[in-house]
Amino acid sequence: MKLFEKTLKSQDIFEGKVIHVMLDEVELENGETAPREIVAHPGGVCVAALDEQNRMFFVRQFRYPYKEVTLELPAGKLEKGQSPLENGKRELLEETGAVGREYITLGKVYPSPGYCGEIIHLYFCRVDHYEQQQLDHGEFLHVEKIPLEQAVEMVMNHEIPDAKTQIAVLKVSALVQKGIL
Repeated sequence: MKLFEKTLKSQDIFEGKVIHVMLDEVELENGETAPREIVAHPGGVCVAALDEQNRMFFVRQFRYPYKEVTLELPAGKLEKGQSPLENGKRELLEETGAVGREYITLGKVYPSPGYCGEIIHLYFCRVDHYEQQQLDHGEFLHVEKIPLEQAVEMVMNHEIPDAKTQIAVLKVSALVQKGIL
């Protein structure tokens, strides 16, 4: 098996402010063709920040696609001209007012690889100090600090359905237990 798909043609379906939807026709490794619906996304960043008491910074906000309030780590869409790390630092400050230090990467996540090209970059940091929260226009959220152990329990008890948050919380917990963080 060669495990490849060759794009034969691509049709633009929708161009929005954040996403671009395409309908592609691909050639499979056996020579047959198949359609692929693709959502192009600029990518995102998520920051797991711990304060001096090992409390993790979370935000509660209404998420329109689910019509519910979710509990998530600070995160946002990548902006052009900035590295994922620069974006992460900006999002942490904007959403929580926290400024981090000692940033390390926790890797990247493909949230829905079957149809979406979004990549979310995950970072960890320790909180250095606090400044004024700088929410985007139309952004409403509440900041919460939750002890790391409690955050892990919340993930395991299905209280945090957000994938990027689950992954980052569990990675940070594993790294803390190993004495790496």
